Amino acid sequence: MTDIPERARVVIIGGGVIGCSVAYHLTKLGWQDVVLLERKQLTSGTTWHAAGLIAQLRATANMTKLAKYSQELYGNLEEETGVATGFKRCGSITVALTDERREELFRQAAMARAFGVDVEEISPGEVKQRYEHLNIDGVTGGVYLDKDGQGDPANIALALAKGARQRGARVIERTRVSGIRREGRRVTGVDWEQGAETGHIACDMIVNCAGMWGHEVGRMAGVNVPLHACEHFYIVSEPIAGLTQMPVLRVPDECAYYKEDAGKILLGAFEPVAKPWRLDIPDAFEFDQLPEDFDHFEPVLEAAVARMPMLADAGIHTFFNGPESFTPDDAYHLGLAPEMDNVWVAAGFNSIGIQSAGGAGMALAQWMEDGQKPFDLGDVDITRMQPFQGNRRYLRERSTETLGLLYADHFPYRQKATARGVRRTPFHRQLLENGAVMGELAGWERANWFARPGQEPEYSYSWKRQNFFDNVAEEVRAVRTNLGMYDMSSFGKIRVEGRDATAFMNHVGGGQYDVPVGKIVYTQFLNPTGGIEADVTVTRLSETAYLVVTPAATRLADETWMRRHIGEFNVVITDVTAGEGVLAVMGPKARDLLQAVSPNDFSNASNPFGTAQDIELGLGLARVHRVTYVGELGWEVYVSADMAAHAFETLHAAGQEFGLKLCGMHMMDCARIEKGFRHFGHDITPEDHVLEAGLGFAVKTDKPDFIGRDAVLRKKDEGLSARLLQFRLKDPEPLLYHNEPILRDGKIVGYLSSGAYGHHLGGAMGLGYVPCRGETAAQVLSSRYEIDVAGTRVAAEASLKPMYDPASERVKV
Repeated sequence: MTDIPERARVVIIGGGVIGCSVAYHLTKLGWQDVVLLERKQLTSGTTWHAAGLIAQLRATANMTKLAKYSQELYGNLEEETGVATGFKRCGSITVALTDERREELFRQAAMARAFGVDVEEISPGEVKQRYEHLNIDGVTGGVYLDKDGQGDPANIALALAKGARQRGARVIERTRVSGIRREGRRVTGVDWEQGAETGHIACDMIVNCAGMWGHEVGRMAGVNVPLHACEHFYIVSEPIAGLTQMPVLRVPDECAYYKEDAGKILLGAFEPVAKPWRLDIPDAFEFDQLPEDFDHFEPVLEAAVARMPMLADAGIHTFFNGPESFTPDDAYHLGLAPEMDNVWVAAGFNSIGIQSAGGAGMALAQWMEDGQKPFDLGDVDITRMQPFQGNRRYLRERSTETLGLLYADHFPYRQKATARGVRRTPFHRQLLENGAVMGELAGWERANWFARPGQEPEYSYSWKRQNFFDNVAEEVRAVRTNLGMYDMSSFGKIRVEGRDATAFMNHVGGGQYDVPVGKIVYTQFLNPTGGIEADVTVTRLSETAYLVVTPAATRLADETWMRRHIGEFNVVITDVTAGEGVLAVMGPKARDLLQAVSPNDFSNASNPFGTAQDIELGLGLARVHRVTYVGELGWEVYVSADMAAHAFETLHAAGQEFGLKLCGMHMMDCARIEKGFRHFGHDITPEDHVLEAGLGFAVKTDKPDFIGRDAVLRKKDEGLSARLLQFRLKDPEPLLYHNEPILRDGKIVGYLSSGAYGHHLGGAMGLGYVPCRGETAAQVLSSRYEIDVAGTRVAAEASLKPMYDPASERVKV
């Protein structure tokens, strides 16, 4: 029997490539007493059969940073450990077969330049020059990345494991974790089995790197790790005479990727309707394959033979079907699980585990070392997952779609089609009856836009103006010039109460919360570096109670942040999101509508901007908050779920006299960007300093110590290194989404953090950070700005103040 220690600083559960990477990076940071337990042999779950494609470009700057790090790491591992990783930079080509896909690729290429990735847009002829075996019929263009590559997945993992061992980690195989012991919100140790032997390791923390067993291990640890194994298919041809090293080739419109390997072609697929396998993975699973299903793979193979004619004459050497784990949103899980205070997760890599593992392991290790994220990891932070997403049936249904989404067109606003309808607001039926077209966020069904009578109430996707463009323009016009109403019930509502509520809020948030009852404070929760962990409003409900309103997607993360900072404060934190419906009544006639349905006083004297009051509404009761995310006079109407339908009927009926228009989330996004309002997760993140985000007005450094105070004062002394600017394209035709490069006097200096169309201001708009160290605001604005839209530079107007109503006169009228 292998000698297994009785105590460890950390136990890593799972010996695939990500578990080995976490062990490698923790020991690189000097950690001792690192133990990795693998139930069978290293790599025997899914790592061993991975295709080994290693790409640099991901959907965001930080995910790209991590992928680039993986490449650099794998390039040096062989020298460090003596284990051959098979890593080679052979380049990659992705080809488009439609104009829409070409625009997607060219937008990605522009984004790559902003992220510092070498990329080249190429014509069909240039595709043929670089990949002579490809039939380019129907090819509309492509992109080439010369530093992309491929490697040997198993040996990369074994090299990482060897590197960890060389620095003292214990990597123990054939040892299954049979139980996890807990006390309160902490794990105290793990039970193990090794054949007939059993034992226990006491530990300070664990890392769930269990791959497709991650859901099961999560449940043992009391945490939610939503993922599901799917069947993933590829074939390997017989040797093809004369075939030499070629770039990795992706043809997403045919769901296929191609890799040359030792004179053979590996053809893999990400088909649109996948085959879920199972959640309860057999205990004996080790280097196993799943049954062949040639009928399922045949459509991909038929297209591939036409696309790569050499395959028609090559025999099939291997038909492989093996499991891979997929998450509900196609992003992997990383970070500290919200349910526990010492359970970390790195799992669910959606078939991109090899290219992700190096960077993900580095980021997680640094997070564990410092106790805070090294940079924004919101894309993959496990706290984005909602509790219901661990539901087994939900995971199975969603996994049929998520595998194929890797190669589907990544259209703006594309909605998931499977496992829908789980979370509905109290107004769901009424909104559908009035033409609402629903989108989904964090499981919530939300009205994104409203179809006109006779118009098909569904999306028709495109990179150009989509079928809802004019609908949203009308909704924006209603809010700007008259009256609109939209459903905000999905936004998180967290009640904080207790005798220390004020002191606690003043510790965890940057604002001043010792305010009169009924006052609303717009504020941020900061981290020790001055970055923004949450962007919320806080309403004082009583002397001992506050309501914290959060974005829908970050409710769990924001609640978890507060819980982890309770310390000795005597407070109770409760999620009350589902208890109230919320209707936002916005526009110049908002006061007229409320006065028509309530006897209460909505004047500036009685209910000024930034205050709340309890009111009578129709035959019932409500609470109104005078705030806005669209930059107009308006109120958010909070009503208990039992009276929500009555509130909607009352407001909607009375609103007909004033020309009330129902609006959706797309309208809200277009209106907020005209006003320069920040969007958490895009414009403001944990790595964006609150002062550089232009939100210093919301931070009150004159109060006693709060999280981030020192960093705010330090930045004030040092000066800003970047500023968040608002941009509007001078040409009204192009559209902006996010990540488009910002050019200042002809040079790329950043990228848009968010984008949408400014229907009232007449052009696409975006927000983005521009470096400004040592410069005044006037100097920053005196430059010439352009935005790169799919390779075309478009002149842009830049501003530090909101281009719409810069003095905020309209919201206070």
